[in-house]
Amino acid sequence: MNPRTDKRRCDEMRRVQITKDYLLTAEGSVLIEVGNTRVLCAATLESTVPSFLKGSGKGWVTAEYAMLPRATATRTQREAIKGKQSGRTMEIQRLIGRSLRSVVDLVALGERSIIVDCDVLQADGGTRTASITGAFLAMAMTMERMVNFGTLKSIPLTDYVAATSVGIVGGAPMLDLCYEEDSRADVDMNVVLTGGGKFVEVQATAEQQAFDDKDMDGMLALAREGIKALVEKQKSFVKLP
Repeated sequence: MNPRTDKRRCDEMRRVQITKDYLLTAEGSVLIEVGNTRVLCAATLESTVPSFLKGSGKGWVTAEYAMLPRATATRTQREAIKGKQSGRTMEIQRLIGRSLRSVVDLVALGERSIIVDCDVLQADGGTRTASITGAFLAMAMTMERMVNFGTLKSIPLTDYVAATSVGIVGGAPMLDLCYEEDSRADVDMNVVLTGGGKFVEVQATAEQQAFDDKDMDGMLALAREGIKALVEKQKSFVKLP
C-alpha cells in the first residue's frame, strides 16, 4: 500500500510548474506551483540601500512573505488588520532573504536593493521552500534585465539556490511533503542548498519522535535529489555566467 496521500513514491516530488513574468509591473516575477501550493514571487529594484550599508559600495537583497486570507482551508485574518506580523511570517521572510543573499555578490550589485515579495496564493505544504525557489528566479531575472539595460556588466550571482521539504511520515522518509503529510509527520525538515550542493540552511524538528543520524542522512539524500531537479528547472529560465 502506498503511504502517500497522492500516491507518489517516497522519493518523488510533486509536479513543479513555473510561469515567468506573471506580473507585467514587476522587474522580475514568477508564479511557482509545487503541487497545489502556489506562490507569486515578484522582485523590485530600488536605487537605495539600508542605512547600515550606505557608502559601503555593497547592495542588499531582502524578502517579504505573506499568505492570502483564503490560501488555507479556513480564512486567516490579514496581518495588516492585526497591526503586526506573526513570528512565523518574520521567520520565513528572514529565511528567504538569507537564502537569496547566500548566492549574491553584494559588491558587484552595487548600492542597490532588490526586494522580493512572496505571496502565497494557495497553501498545501512547503510554502517557504517554494518561495525560496521562486524568489531566486524573480531576483535573477531582475539582474538579467539590469545587464540587458547596461546597469550591470554581468549577473552578480555565484550560484543557484533552491529549497524543498523532507520528513518522516509513518516511519518512512519522504520528499516534498504536502500539508496532510506535514501535519502528521514524525519529523519535519526544510533544506536550502546551492546549485553546487552546499548547505544554506537546514531546519529539522522532531514533531512526534526523535530521529538519529541514519534518519538525518536519509532525509538529506532525498532533499539533495529534489533540489537538484529544482535547480535544473531554474537553469531553463536563467543562465549564469
